[in-house]
Amino acid sequence: MLKRPIGIVFLIYLIIGIVVAWSKGYLTVGLLKGVLSAILAILLWWLPLLGVSLHIH
Repeated sequence: MLKRPIGIVFLIYLIIGIVVAWSKGYLTVGLLKGVLSAILAILLWWLPLLGVSLHIH
């Protein structure tokens, strides 16, 4: 029973951290695009092998 409230508190903690980092300029749209492209390339690794570009423009 204690795992669920801890998960919700952690999620709120992460959201607040993202908002603060965004407002202070640590997170930018370019950085988020790069991270998202990397995550897609890792999860869909077989697509780049077939010649598909996963870069987000």
